Amino acid sequence: MNQQPQMTAQDQRAARAMRQSKIMSIIAAGALALVFVVAMAMWVYLRTIDRNATVTERDQVSTDGNLAPTADESAVANVADKASKSVVSIITNIEESSSLRTTTRQSAAAGTGIIVSKDGYIVTNKHVVSKASSIRVIASDGTRYDDVRVVGEDPLNDIAYLKLEVGNTVLTPLSLGDSATVRVGQSVVAIGNALGRYQNTVTSGIISGKGRPVTASTSGNSTQRTESLTDLIQTDAAVNSGNSGGPLLNRSGQVIGINVAVATNAQGISFAIPVNAMKGTLKSVLAGKGVRRAYLGARYVMLTPDVAKQVGASAKEGAYVMTSGDKSAIVAGSPADKAGLREKDVITKINSLVVGKQGDVSSLIGEYQPGDVLALTILRDGKERVVRVTLSEYQGGESGE
Repeated sequence: MNQQPQMTAQDQRAARAMRQSKIMSIIAAGALALVFVVAMAMWVYLRTIDRNATVTERDQVSTDGNLAPTADESAVANVADKASKSVVSIITNIEESSSLRTTTRQSAAAGTGIIVSKDGYIVTNKHVVSKASSIRVIASDGTRYDDVRVVGEDPLNDIAYLKLEVGNTVLTPLSLGDSATVRVGQSVVAIGNALGRYQNTVTSGIISGKGRPVTASTSGNSTQRTESLTDLIQTDAAVNSGNSGGPLLNRSGQVIGINVAVATNAQGISFAIPVNAMKGTLKSVLAGKGVRRAYLGARYVMLTPDVAKQVGASAKEGAYVMTSGDKSAIVAGSPADKAGLREKDVITKINSLVVGKQGDVSSLIGEYQPGDVLALTILRDGKERVVRVTLSEYQGGESGE
């Protein structure tokens, strides 16, 4: 009779260990399966919540379309929110005399201004405040300022500077951009006192052109004044008479132009003075020196292919120095004369700025102050050279830029 082998104590312990290991493996597998089931349940639950939230959000947006503005709408709204508090309305009174009596009336030439310093300096158009006997400025929050002084007017541009007495109030100035780098087709925003009645009206459009010459007529009383302006920015952003002096802004909310004129016989054509053209005089005004405009003393015509052909210039772009009627090309004793500029020279650059592409000579020099030294790149007899010129201060009655 066969006898089964007897298990030693060591074998019994090994068997028990093996059974325990199998039991633990089964328990671990069960726990892992349980975790998987719980995780799947949570995933399904969260997906359901997310789907419900998405549906709710979609329902809300479809109910109120204002909750889903386009990127373009958001950009314009952001500029308006940022800049409006730095734009003011201007109302002037003009005393007019008649053969019978003197009357005082509110001028129709109400306009707009731009806050350019925390302590109350404002830039606007000269024609807005010209001949005004009193000026009132109204801030975007409704604050009225009746103690307003004209502290300077640019003799060669339609720019004037005002000073408000603001006491301890700290104003918010607008940031000035760079008009030399603006591009045709670039989006812009205009803010102004439309028609002198609708404060902080916001319109938007694009830059339609650059370097435009305009002869502007202004009238708001018994007299009419005509002024020739050059190198203007053209825009299709809606601008009305009351917008004069208001900002033309890029999408960063920086001032790139000062609105100045509207084509009365056309729609969608307005003009702005490039902001760089006033930076030099602004610096002198903020320094308490009044308006000090930089002066070169050269007469020129801006080149186009047609103009270049007419005058026989080899260059197709730049400022061609030439006589104007019976006036010489170079003003005697002027900075241009001292620097050795000559008739038929073509000024192609002022420092690093390209004349024509980035502005004409007048607006580019307007960024500087009397005493500044500039490097002018010129073409003479087909050869390029650089001359250094020290700008002087413009004196009333002088001609040439």
